[in-house]
Amino acid sequence: MTYTPKSDFLQILIARGFLADCTDLEGLDAALIKGVVPAYIGYDATAKSLHVGHLLNIMLLRWLQKTGHKPITLMGGGTTKVGDPSFRADERPLLTPEAIDANIASMQQVFAKYLDYGTGAQQAIMVNNAEWLDGLNYLEFLRDIGRHFSVNRMLSFESVKSRLDREQSLSFLEFNYMILQAYDFLELFNRQGCLLQMGGSDQWGNIVNGVDLTRRVVEGQVFGLTTPLLTTSDGRKMGKSQGGAIWLNGDMLAPYEFWQFWRNTTDADVGRFLKLFTELPVEECERLGALEGAEINTAKAILANEVTRLCHGAEAAGAAEATARAVFEQGGTGEELPRVVLSQNEADNGISIVQLFVRAGLAKSGKDAKRLITEGGARLNDEALSDTGLVIKTADLSEPLKLTAGRKRHAMVALD
Repeated sequence: MTYTPKSDFLQILIARGFLADCTDLEGLDAALIKGVVPAYIGYDATAKSLHVGHLLNIMLLRWLQKTGHKPITLMGGGTTKVGDPSFRADERPLLTPEAIDANIASMQQVFAKYLDYGTGAQQAIMVNNAEWLDGLNYLEFLRDIGRHFSVNRMLSFESVKSRLDREQSLSFLEFNYMILQAYDFLELFNRQGCLLQMGGSDQWGNIVNGVDLTRRVVEGQVFGLTTPLLTTSDGRKMGKSQGGAIWLNGDMLAPYEFWQFWRNTTDADVGRFLKLFTELPVEECERLGALEGAEINTAKAILANEVTRLCHGAEAAGAAEATARAVFEQGGTGEELPRVVLSQNEADNGISIVQLFVRAGLAKSGKDAKRLITEGGARLNDEALSDTGLVIKTADLSEPLKLTAGRKRHAMVALD
C-alpha cells in the first residue's frame, strides 16, 4: 500500500487489521476527512441471531461511528427472499415473510449493544430493503437497472464461478441476488446519501457492482471496502465450534459459553483477535499477544472479558469469568454453566448418560455422545466416563452432576 490515509477511520482499520480491499482508498479518505460519511453493511435475516462470523463487520460499524461517521445496518427483508449464493454449494432454503420479520426483530437486539441508534447526523439507522424491493415492477427494473449488468462479467465473479466450476446448480433466482444488492447501494445513496458499502472480502464482486451501478445511473461517487475473510491460525473458519455456530444472542447461546469460546482462542490468534474484537489500544493488544507459556492465559481471559462485555454487558462478562474460575481453579460447579433440569418423574424412571450429554448440548446426537464417551472425551464430576450404558437416577442427584465434553465444555444436571 503506497497511500497512507489521514482519516481516523482508515488509520484505525489499517492499524487493527480490518482492511482487505478498497475501490478508491484516496478518494474515500478525502470524503471521510471532508465530513460525515454514511456507510452500510447488509445482513440477510436467515437466522434469529447473528453469529461470531458477523462480529468483525459489526466492530467495523462501531469504529465508523466512534470516528464521527454514520452507520447504516441494512436488513435484507427483501434479499433474504432470494438468498445470497456467494460461496455456497447449494441454494438457501426460502423463508416466509413472517419468519424473516421475526429474525430481523431478534437480530436488532445485538446491533443495539454496539451502535448508538437515533436521528442525529452521526447516529446509526436501521433500514429494511423490503421497502424498495417488495414493490419493484419487474419490467421497469429490467429496463432501468438490468441493462447496466453484463452477464459475462457476472459469470466471472468468483462466488458464481466456483459454483459453476463444481457443476452445482445456480438458480436464476440466486443469480439475481447480485443485481438486487447493487440496487440496494443505489437506493441508499438516493435515500440516505450513503457513500460507502462495507463487507467481507467474499462480497467484493457484489460491492463493486453497486459502486458501478450508482456511478452509471446517477453519476454518484461512492466507495466499497472489504475486510479479510477471517480464519483461525489453524485454518478453520472463524465462528464455528464443535457445538455449532457461536451465536451473539444470549437466548441462543449462554454468555458463559460465549465467554468460553474466546477463552479457548489458540495462542497464535490472541493478539490479532484483541485488535479486531476489542477496543484495547493496539500497543496493549500486541503486548498481550506476545505473552508466552502460562502468561498467555491471562491475555485470553482479557480477550474473553472484553468481547463478552461488548456483546452481553459487564455483569455477564464478570459472571462468566467467575464461573470459569470456580470450575477450573477451585473445582466448583459454577451456577452460570448450562443446566439440564430433570423432573422427579424422569429421575425416578432413570435417564441415560447419553441422553444427558445430548440434552446439555455437549453432543449433537446419541451416536455423537457414545463416540465421545468411548473415545475418552467425556467426564462425570471430573472423573473419566467410559460406560455408555450408564443410567442416572434420583439417588445420583442428591447434588448437581457436572458433565464435561473434551477439556473445556461443561454443563450441570440437577433435579427440579
